[in-house]
Amino acid sequence: MDEDDFFTSRPQDPLTLLVRQDLGPMSQDELAHRIATLRDEIARVEAHRDAADAHRNAADALFKR
Repeated sequence: MDEDDFFTSRPQDPLTLLVRQDLGPMSQDELAHRIATLRDEIARVEAHRDAADAHRNAADALFKR
């Protein structure tokens, strides 16, 4: 795999589509709901990252010499 392939944008990636969405037609309520949903998703991703870190640290401690 070429290193450039790793960093190319995937146009159909849900995150790419999300950040390219036009916010102009959205109402204040829709924008507030979108912000709340994105904050919830950030918290979910951070919790998953933290759990993965804890798992890796436990494995490192187990196999550490």
